[in-house]
Amino acid sequence: MTNVRVIKPALAALVAAAACVGGLAFSSAQPAQADTYSDLITAQNQHTASVQREAELKQQLAGASQELADKVLELDDLTNNKIVAAQNKVTRANEDAATAQDEADAASKRLSAAQKDKETLEEQIKQTGKDYDDAHAAVAQLARDEMHGSNASDVMSVVTGATSTQDFVNSMQSRDALSRNEANAASSAATSLSTSKNRGERLAAIEKQIAVLKTQADEKAASAQTAAETAQSERDALDKLRQEGEARRDELSSMIDSLDSQSAKQAAQTVLIASQVDSYNRQFQKEQQDAANRVDTGNQGGTPSTPVTPAPAPAPAPAPAPVPAPAPSVGGQGTSNGDYGNAYAAGQCTYWAYERRRQMGIGTPSYLGNGGDWWRNAPSYGLRVDHNPQVGAALSFLPGQDGADGTYGHVAVVEAVYGDGTFQISEMNWGGPWNMHNRTLTNLGQYWFVH
Repeated sequence: MTNVRVIKPALAALVAAAACVGGLAFSSAQPAQADTYSDLITAQNQHTASVQREAELKQQLAGASQELADKVLELDDLTNNKIVAAQNKVTRANEDAATAQDEADAASKRLSAAQKDKETLEEQIKQTGKDYDDAHAAVAQLARDEMHGSNASDVMSVVTGATSTQDFVNSMQSRDALSRNEANAASSAATSLSTSKNRGERLAAIEKQIAVLKTQADEKAASAQTAAETAQSERDALDKLRQEGEARRDELSSMIDSLDSQSAKQAAQTVLIASQVDSYNRQFQKEQQDAANRVDTGNQGGTPSTPVTPAPAPAPAPAPAPVPAPAPSVGGQGTSNGDYGNAYAAGQCTYWAYERRRQMGIGTPSYLGNGGDWWRNAPSYGLRVDHNPQVGAALSFLPGQDGADGTYGHVAVVEAVYGDGTFQISEMNWGGPWNMHNRTLTNLGQYWFVH
């Protein structure tokens, strides 16, 4: 379905002006612009959040060198503003390209159908000549096939006034009768307007229709090509921004140790983690695209290949009966006990928690169940579970806790822990499978961490 987009620059400008908080200059945040009212509200909220986020970062970076502070702000703007806007453009461009291609395919099918009709009619003309009229022939055949007392007699009496089959046939064979009754008899018997003409006239009409359809098909194909090129251009622009983000992230990582202030380090780490999460999104999108490209859509004349079918995720082990909450303990992180590889459903939060901990060198059992059950099941494998965040720990959200699913719960991975009681997490399946996200939470002893 194609969205109707109404551009309201004046309204967008007013919203952008209203979103500026306390006279704070926020040159990096993009003005709120949108295509629909709903999009406008979303853009307004995003702009306000950007202004507030930069104000907080500037406050945290007070005292840091101007060069380093600028790099932090630039990376934050790139990750949370420019890349997000570019991703939205890609999404719209992909949708427009898909719609244009559907329209082009439909136009091509209509053209092919008309060309097939022409071929069929040309073959019929070879047998009967151009003057043969299918509609009149059908009515006459009806008269020959049916007798009095049938529905045909009603048709005959209404159309020609005939009281017998023979009278009806005679009237239909008369040129005057044909001329007199063509408007009602032929049109009533025809399944479409074209069948009310003789075959020569119909052929001419079809040829005219083909010319129109060909023009339409060519226009739709050109539009589809343009839309596809626009979508590719937007994807290239997004990819370029993400490459820039990776370069800036590497540069900032090498400078972060020079920060003396804990709050400045926290600000820089928060921005770095957000950029890293976007990098994960890029990685997963590329992997999915590569997998889609490997799927064989049919033998195109080359060597047949086997379609790539994702392996079904193993069924999670049945959750054990409820047990008392584990008592806080001390110890290391991870275990090889029960770790048989990533057996969690791809694209889900549990898949990411296992994978991220593996990247950190931390072993995780393969069948801890749903995200909300990890804290409960982990002690049976020898894992430490407590209320203390630690980098690499899995945060097992209870069902409904902090936006977690009300039935299955959720699980994330701790990326950074700060001295003010807050900590940073990364998580997958935030808004949909494979979608990566990060956020900062405050530890008040309400969370269960699996170490």
